[in-house]
Amino acid sequence: MNRLDYGEFSKALHDRQSGLRLPLSGTIEVTRRCPLVCAHCYNNLPMSDAQAHRAELTLDEHRRLLDELSDAGCLWLLYSGGEIFARPDFLDIYSYAKQKGFLITLFTNGTLVTERIADHLARWRPFAIEITLYGRTKDTYERLTGIPGSFDKCIRGIRLLKERGLPLALKTVAVSINLHELDDMERFATEEIGVHFKSDSAINPRLDCSQSPLAVRISPEEAVAIDLNDQRRGDEWVRFAAHVREALQASPPPDTVYQCGGGINSFAIDPYGRMSICVLSEAHKTDVRAGRFREAWEGFLLEQRSRRTTRPTKCSACALKSACGMCPANAELENGDPETPVDYLCHTAHLRAYALGLEVPPHGDCEYCAGGVHHPALVASAERLQRGVRPTPVAAATDVGDGRRVLPVVSIGAPGGCSSCSAR
Repeated sequence: MNRLDYGEFSKALHDRQSGLRLPLSGTIEVTRRCPLVCAHCYNNLPMSDAQAHRAELTLDEHRRLLDELSDAGCLWLLYSGGEIFARPDFLDIYSYAKQKGFLITLFTNGTLVTERIADHLARWRPFAIEITLYGRTKDTYERLTGIPGSFDKCIRGIRLLKERGLPLALKTVAVSINLHELDDMERFATEEIGVHFKSDSAINPRLDCSQSPLAVRISPEEAVAIDLNDQRRGDEWVRFAAHVREALQASPPPDTVYQCGGGINSFAIDPYGRMSICVLSEAHKTDVRAGRFREAWEGFLLEQRSRRTTRPTKCSACALKSACGMCPANAELENGDPETPVDYLCHTAHLRAYALGLEVPPHGDCEYCAGGVHHPALVASAERLQRGVRPTPVAAATDVGDGRRVLPVVSIGAPGGCSSCSAR
């Protein structure tokens, strides 16, 4: 029998479906309720939110949905939240999905993982499990999560899964509260636990349009300093930029609003049975809880994916667009419009390019390109980073002696609401 490793299998499958429109990969949020109240989170709701609980898909509705996804050809599933284990019946949902043959990834904060849950996952092994670690120390972790005791629960969950040999990886979101512990978190993951670790500094406003998470977003200089401090990350950006440049030369981007895989080979379904292009796209959704996945995929999602841009912007021909993370969903959250460039992302992408010595082809009236109003400051910032000058933190810690550091208080914004979209 010929054997194929996963990487070869995945590439072969994607190559075979190239040019076809198939729902190969889906993200399902089973709940937005969570035991943590993280300052940066874009969608968490209280565990006690009875209205949200009542509105969530039932176990039977999840099973019916999984039947439809299987019939439609979906292979990869990501279960996310909120916190997936906030639902007592999540293991029943998960087990049914396993029986249907999906390759399943689980996103969790680990705080609700028990021996029973770990044993069940050991019997029904997922494809991957990713736990978000919010800090290496109790003080930092719980300052970000807002819940006393949550650090110890997370570490216990990590060890329970690792002890059973499950396919575990750790990750973090780099924010002003935990940035000083980023290296310690990586050492903990790779050296003490023995698992892969990754970090990301991407922060979005809440789905209810509150801008509160942006209060802990690190500066563009801090984000790029992370890349420069890790040779592998820097090399990956250089390779990726070259790949994007070649792809754009071979085939200019279409004039559609969406240019990702959303609506082409992927989709997202929220806890209430509403399908969209991705988990961040809150303004344009359709209900599939009544057994209409295929209809929604072939109709509504295709219409969304085919939407044309209404005007040219500096993003339209930018070779850095894919590297900056700009997309219609986060533009809608941050600017209220899917086509308006997100300044923070543009600033960070150009700074990354200058600091790594990447070419930045002209792409219209851009404040960060040569001749732009912010270009001189950007070049000076890139030169500082190249010399190894550490950026001034957005929220600096104060040294109070005895090796202790005090971080300023960050207000965790309460869920807001928006009259111009469907957010709750």
